[in-house]
Amino acid sequence: MALKDFLPSRLGFGAAPLGNMFRAIPEDEALATVEAAWSDGIRYFDNAPFYGAGLAEIRMGEALANKPREEYVISTKVGRLVLDAIEDVSDSGFGENGVFKYGRSNKVVNDYSADATLRSIEGSLERLKTDHIEIVWVHDIAQDFYGDEWLSVFESARVGAFRMLDRLRDEGVIKAWGLGVNRVEPIELLLDLREPRPDGFLLAGRYSLLDHDRALQRVMPAVAERGLGIVVGGPYSSGALVGGPYFEYAPATPQILDKVARIKAIADRHSVSMKAAGLHFALANPAVAGVIPGASRPERISEDRAAFEERMPVDFWQELRQMGLISPVAPLPDMG
Repeated sequence: MALKDFLPSRLGFGAAPLGNMFRAIPEDEALATVEAAWSDGIRYFDNAPFYGAGLAEIRMGEALANKPREEYVISTKVGRLVLDAIEDVSDSGFGENGVFKYGRSNKVVNDYSADATLRSIEGSLERLKTDHIEIVWVHDIAQDFYGDEWLSVFESARVGAFRMLDRLRDEGVIKAWGLGVNRVEPIELLLDLREPRPDGFLLAGRYSLLDHDRALQRVMPAVAERGLGIVVGGPYSSGALVGGPYFEYAPATPQILDKVARIKAIADRHSVSMKAAGLHFALANPAVAGVIPGASRPERISEDRAAFEERMPVDFWQELRQMGLISPVAPLPDMG
């Protein structure tokens, strides 16, 4: 069964902001955001222990506690264990960037072993207040987190987490598993292995209007050819695409800001919203099973829905191509 068969719809909810990403989000605002997503009809929710040291999972568990469990799908991640021990989080999160410095103070350790995979899932089940999780992603086994050590971390996951998740999927404990990463290289490496057998991938930031060339070279075609699927995370590139100050979880460079401005000028001429441009670009690729923009305010949910349903003029995409702002081989809406 393909990944898309597990997802209730192509528009889901990315929970990273609920872990106090970049700012301290009031509890009532976080819960109201999940409630707004539910009221909007969203039934796929992605999470991770890493998001605020379990805070995002706790908030989502609270918000969904009284919803019919059979009506929604949860994915979460393994590779990071949330401990009871407390540490100073002022410099934690994504390295020195401190993306989750406003999250909980619980110590988070990296562990991709089989035993840690089971313990991570058990912790997530408790925080999410549920008795099962449909999809499990192996989190961040790539160079952006582990530098030159990433291949040894990948190998640890190959003999630990991958095999365990293969077993859990085959036993029916979970429905699907794959990698949840911000880089294409680990996906390429896993696709080259005869075993194990992932069901798909969550690729964040690498298939967006602002950055998609590398993914198009090999990952997207290979995933589609194997009948797997990709969930696109970060379709707004950490907010840069829609006017935010961050790209790749760090302050956007002048080059990125210039590219955003050029795209926006074309979008404005065609009366296209930047959110719609980001979502429709990602969803046009046949390898993409769904897209999960993050939100930390209730009003963002209705914005995402409006963008998802917005009609996109073909001339807009043609002009982006003519100006060299998107790859000439990228699949585009209504253009094949």
